[in-house]
Amino acid sequence: MAKWVYLFKEGKADMKNLLGGKGANLAEMTNLGLPIPQGFTVTTEACTDYYNSGKRITDEIQTQIFDALSELEKIQGKKFGDTQDPLLVSVRSGARASMPGMMDTILNLGLNDVAVEGFAQKTGNPRFAYDSYRRFIQMFSDVVMEMSKTFFEGILDEIKEAKGAKFDTDLTADDLKEVIAKYKAIYQEKMGEEFPQDPKVQLMEAVKAVFRSWDNPRAIVYRRMNDIPGDWGTAVNVQAMVFGNMGNTSGTGVAFTRNPSTGAKGIYGEYLINAQGEDVVAGIRTPLPITRLEEDMPECYKEFMEIANKLENHYRDMQDMEFTIQEGKLYFLQTRSGKRTAPAAIQIACDLVDEGKITEEEAILRLDAKSLDQLLHPTFDPAALKAGEVIGSALPASPGAAAGKVYFTADDAKEAGERGERVILVRLETSPEDIEGMHAAQGILTVRGGMTSHAAVVARGMGTACVSGCGEIKINEEAKVFELGGHKIVEGDYISLDGSTGKIYLGDIKTVEASVGGNFGRIMEWADKFRTLKVRTNADTPADTANAVKLGAEGIGLCRTEHMFFEADRIPKIRKMILSDTVEAREAALNELIPFQKADFKAMYEVLEGKPMTVRYLDPPLHEFVPTDPEDIKALADDMGLTPEQVKAKCDELHEFNPMMGHRGCRLAVTYPEIARMQTRAVIEAAIEVKEEKGYDIVPEIMIPLVGEKKELKFVKDIVVETAEAVKKEKGSDIEYHIGTMIEIPRAALLANEIAEEAEFFSFGTNDLTQMTFGFSRDDAGKFLDSYYKAKIYESDPFARLDQSGVGQLVKMAAEKGRAQRADIKLGICGEHGGDPSSVEFCHKVGLNYVSCSPFRVPIARLAAAQAAIAESRQ
Repeated sequence: MAKWVYLFKEGKADMKNLLGGKGANLAEMTNLGLPIPQGFTVTTEACTDYYNSGKRITDEIQTQIFDALSELEKIQGKKFGDTQDPLLVSVRSGARASMPGMMDTILNLGLNDVAVEGFAQKTGNPRFAYDSYRRFIQMFSDVVMEMSKTFFEGILDEIKEAKGAKFDTDLTADDLKEVIAKYKAIYQEKMGEEFPQDPKVQLMEAVKAVFRSWDNPRAIVYRRMNDIPGDWGTAVNVQAMVFGNMGNTSGTGVAFTRNPSTGAKGIYGEYLINAQGEDVVAGIRTPLPITRLEEDMPECYKEFMEIANKLENHYRDMQDMEFTIQEGKLYFLQTRSGKRTAPAAIQIACDLVDEGKITEEEAILRLDAKSLDQLLHPTFDPAALKAGEVIGSALPASPGAAAGKVYFTADDAKEAGERGERVILVRLETSPEDIEGMHAAQGILTVRGGMTSHAAVVARGMGTACVSGCGEIKINEEAKVFELGGHKIVEGDYISLDGSTGKIYLGDIKTVEASVGGNFGRIMEWADKFRTLKVRTNADTPADTANAVKLGAEGIGLCRTEHMFFEADRIPKIRKMILSDTVEAREAALNELIPFQKADFKAMYEVLEGKPMTVRYLDPPLHEFVPTDPEDIKALADDMGLTPEQVKAKCDELHEFNPMMGHRGCRLAVTYPEIARMQTRAVIEAAIEVKEEKGYDIVPEIMIPLVGEKKELKFVKDIVVETAEAVKKEKGSDIEYHIGTMIEIPRAALLANEIAEEAEFFSFGTNDLTQMTFGFSRDDAGKFLDSYYKAKIYESDPFARLDQSGVGQLVKMAAEKGRAQRADIKLGICGEHGGDPSSVEFCHKVGLNYVSCSPFRVPIARLAAAQAAIAESRQ
């Protein structure tokens, strides 16, 4: 028979997957002989069985729960359900990965109308007994039956006001009896039945509630954000109650062995006298600093400090501990490795290494790579944020905090930025034409688009906060107004965006600039020592390149040349090229662009100082470059000697039904070879000149996008080689260069061995590869992905976290086929997945040479690559 339930004394720390983090730690603390209220754990496997059994707890599991309860009764010397001196328990969730706030605790379970009277008599403290019962009714109703807390809080506030009581502790036993009667009445009114009086029913309903909490909406979102698989399940911990609300020699608190905000060594925490656990976090009463306990109860404080130090030394990590003091006796209710900010995590990791408690490898593994975003972007001032009003939320597309005045067009945003205003650009969706406005903005908010939409990708590259896909917004861009959360926001109004959480706030919330301390560099040095995967950046400007190099980028894995064409002095020339009817006219327009493109490449090569740069040739469909504004259409018409009607007609001809699968990528160079010739000349001339002027050893990497056929690649490659060799001859140079392709079409992955005959390197464009493989647009997927998460069809956004079982297999196959054909082929990834830790680990496993990501995600990729290498070495 399977074992579904373990007494604390039967478990140990390494049973985390089965007992959950909380259960495993309670077992370990029991083994260490610490003062732990005893109990038992219902395993994570029982949670999985609950769902597999149609959301019911089987008779076998229920029998084991009550058998364990009988053992607990023997340990405690009390009977569960006894009416005179009942054994009361707490019920808590405990997944193997810490998920704070996903399910509230239920305390004092086992009380009913009869037992509370016996309990009052037995303890000789009626006020305490009735306070415990009213707390249980409220928690059970809220957590198990999902009744709103507000019903109960309203009743309590009314009675406190009527009795002239400032705090709950000022209410008498008779006052609390009145509270209980009203609580039970509201329960019956809302639930259509009396509050359950059978303790066994109470217990089983509470266990079911914990299992159900694994799949509540906030838990699903938390799992998706933290890469926690849905099939892990949660354990349930049932623990004998100890009481902090028995008077002035009792209390409860939460403490950390180090400061979770800064990482500073030293006890940090709070406690309340005559209280139970939820009082500390509820904010009803002001807690006291933990150091005051030394004055209030010196013996308890001394014992507390000894145990806290023992736990940190045992686990070799900062501990988050909950404790209760019952009539002068100290109990520890749980310990776990404490959640901490990114600055604190780095400080603690370095301190623990310096103290000889952990190795550099362990320090690297302890850090959450994703959390490094906190170090590199502005954040909101905590006090100001607390007072802020959330009016909506959407996808956290690019991290950081931003506050500014709302503007609805790129031009308006740019002009406001030039006036020195802080700007939030609000758009239905962004396009490449918006680049100057995006650059001027502190934050970007879009109604449409996903985590890899244009707005998201460009914002991450610039390090600008972005919240995307807020479908709740009703926007009128012409009237320059939008509505959200019951508020009408007009141009010039202030809003604030948190690109790390996706929250949208009303008004101007103060931000704090990021600061990177010396320990950050130390951690990065350790990471670089262990990783084998190279880390490049996606960058299109010298400024982005310089920023990425400063953050540790070892080159550019993706330079998107189309982003170089949108400046005001360049866009007319690319438009003239697009609308020209002859090769000669197109070449004339392109020749005007060569100096601009070449100057950009030179500046980037100079910043890179010999580090590699992969230049992707023109990729987007041509319609993205043509004007839509009547004034722009007229200006272009005047420049080309055409009428505005003729220009508009030509622009309309470029319309495509599905532009993401249309006339773009290498198809542009097949149709207009002169584009590839212009770009090749710019790349090769820039490389030769910088090599001669600066002495850097430059080997240009030219990438042909959207290839799905070997002959297609060869056609464009022949144009590139012919032009490059002509430039070399003109310049008298023997410079080397490599030509490769971006694997972003499933057919290219399937035929990678053939394509490798022509390609010297592959760069996996996993944004488009994901889009093509799944068959849905990354900009529109937000319309239905939430439904897919709720239905458990997908657990994560495939555009944010690489789909390893589908898209990943195409990457793996293409890598293997490419190497089989060309042993020295260089393999990299340049989609947005290059900055996602789980995707970086996958790239390491399949043997890619490098990942490339947005500049601000470079440290994340460096750390994730080190973690992947260390984890592999330990297998």
